[in-house]
Amino acid sequence: MPDTILIVEDEQDVLDLVAYNLKKAGYHAVTARDGVSGLNKARDLLPALVVLDLMLPQLDGTEVCKRLKADAKTASIPILMLTAKASEVDRILGLELGADDYVTKPFSPRELVLRIKSILGRIKGRTSEVLKHGDLVVDLARHKVSFKGKMLDLTATEFKLIATLLERRGRVQTRDCLLTDVWGYEGDIDSRTVDTHVRRLREKLGKAGDLIETVRGVGYRFTES
Repeated sequence: MPDTILIVEDEQDVLDLVAYNLKKAGYHAVTARDGVSGLNKARDLLPALVVLDLMLPQLDGTEVCKRLKADAKTASIPILMLTAKASEVDRILGLELGADDYVTKPFSPRELVLRIKSILGRIKGRTSEVLKHGDLVVDLARHKVSFKGKMLDLTATEFKLIATLLERRGRVQTRDCLLTDVWGYEGDIDSRTVDTHVRRLREKLGKAGDLIETVRGVGYRFTES
């Protein structure tokens, strides 16, 4: 059975274009034209991925994203934001809220489909829904992290950062690599973004923060020991 992709978009021509190309690529496309119906359909259908516009009637895309990521039932559903807002501030906000990728209008339908395939490929490539290292547990499906049984209050970006490092434990991850895989950035972006988030993540992890090693001049590595 093909993966179901939910498209939440109020512009009918854009909605039709995305749905057509997804069906052509072999996906089952479901649509919604406002934030409230999009949120309800996401909760009812639990799609493989949500293509989410930011400028929506009734409930904007930012709020839809927040609610999906705050609900254990839908927190693990990847979100690709599709919007006319192209500023770096808007892109950062979307990714901080937990979006997996960000595409601006006008866009290439072929690129959009490729990005969706890439996101779904990364998720399906995971060998486990729960990552463990000693007393540290990262539940990918429920979007939760705990240490010694205590739940940690992490942002969506901090969650993606710890999951990425833990999945690749023992391997050095350069700052550029993390910017691409966690934030979705490509090109000349200030690498201090990574350092700032790693510092905050270590503080929240407490003693478990020592498991994230700094490789001077290169990036970071989650220790194997």
